[in-house]
Amino acid sequence: MIRVEGLVHDSLAIPALEIPDGETAVIGPNGAGKTTLLRILSGITLPAQGSVRVDGIPPREREVGWVGEYPDRNFLFDRVRDEIASPLRFRHLPCGETDARVQEVAEMLGIARLRDRSVMALSGGEKVLVALAAALVSRPRLLLMDEVDSHLDPDTVLLMEAALRRAGCPAVIRVTAQMESALRASHLVFLQGGKVLHQGPPDRVFSALEDTAFLPPLWRCGR
Repeated sequence: MIRVEGLVHDSLAIPALEIPDGETAVIGPNGAGKTTLLRILSGITLPAQGSVRVDGIPPREREVGWVGEYPDRNFLFDRVRDEIASPLRFRHLPCGETDARVQEVAEMLGIARLRDRSVMALSGGEKVLVALAAALVSRPRLLLMDEVDSHLDPDTVLLMEAALRRAGCPAVIRVTAQMESALRASHLVFLQGGKVLHQGPPDRVFSALEDTAFLPPLWRCGR
């Protein structure tokens, strides 16, 4: 369980918010504070006021994975296998254990064929999958993803979502502008003007958004 209390930071003003385990999609208009919220949940940014706890512990004291919208800006190594392995190598895990985990995660995401490629030679979608592999390789308690699906075609989005389910990460929170993808999450948070206007299961949230541009066509067709 992720719990936010008394959060005030830039445009965000969230008195209380509880996000359950599972996959949560954060949606809302541009400028709503979605990326800022994600950075605070990750521990990258400390809030001006308030607190965030993951199972009662600050995010910086938890194993947290992060994939930004432009993941290649944070790549540290040129070769794909080295980039994926980097979190484990920084912990000085045995080489055999590290190599086995890199292979496992690369195969899970369908990028095993890319392990000896340069990250700079990859497509935008491939870079996202490499960054996701690096985030998952250490089996994080919480994984946060900021609009990574904006660089992926629909088939790759489905592959990514299936891989996330197989990865067994207890909590995944991702900002997305693709409402069809948000519909497949187990929990939604709708932000507007820095405030949480709606949260809960997709049916409940999208029912509250029927007269907005955020309603996914598939949801309307299923009614």
